[in-house]
Amino acid sequence: MHPSSVPVPDVSVVLPCAGFGTRFGAPYSKELHCLAPGVTVLDRSLEAVVELARSGLAVRLVVVFETHKLDTVSYLARYAKTLQIVFVYQDQSEQPELDGAVRSALPMTHGPVALVLPDIVVTGAGSSNSLLTALRHTETAGWSVVAAEERDPDTLRQMGALALVGSDGARTVAAAVDKPADPSAYNAFWGMVAVSEENAHRLPDVVAKGADSPLPGAAAVLVEGITNYNTVAG
Repeated sequence: MHPSSVPVPDVSVVLPCAGFGTRFGAPYSKELHCLAPGVTVLDRSLEAVVELARSGLAVRLVVVFETHKLDTVSYLARYAKTLQIVFVYQDQSEQPELDGAVRSALPMTHGPVALVLPDIVVTGAGSSNSLLTALRHTETAGWSVVAAEERDPDTLRQMGALALVGSDGARTVAAAVDKPADPSAYNAFWGMVAVSEENAHRLPDVVAKGADSPLPGAAAVLVEGITNYNTVAG
């Protein structure tokens, strides 16, 4: 395809798929775990991304991979007619960990950017539209999160914990930290993050160890539930 025939994306989605998921404990990539006949965790995690395309947006999916994830690369071919898919190889020696995966993807993004993790699934009424709503919030707030309320300390210790304030119709992030040792001050966690194009360079800091989170002040779009399938055994 000639480069000029590729549409400029309205929004970009970073999908980091280079991790090993050692806690998952299966001989295949965690995101390919089957939830129903013909439906994987990856399919469920991409539902809100597909909904962006159905709304009329041109969506670029920037997939970050390593060679042990070629099964995921092959699986994603089924989305080629819906999403503009770009693959970026993560060099762990140069850009390690999850924040390195996000950093590797950023040069391929255009427009507002969403971070979607392939082993995280949002559920409940309105969940398929939650990312679209979050992206709309970035026009005014700069940042937005799709989040679920949570008080269980063990769950919060494994996730991107949030302290949400405000009423149900206008919740915002007062504080945020990734995998807190002491989660007592937090009441929710995020499943997806959206950021305006001008703030996208800070997206790696959302998941970087020891970094100051850019999420305080972000608008929160609440969903009924968020499941982390990295902890599901095969």
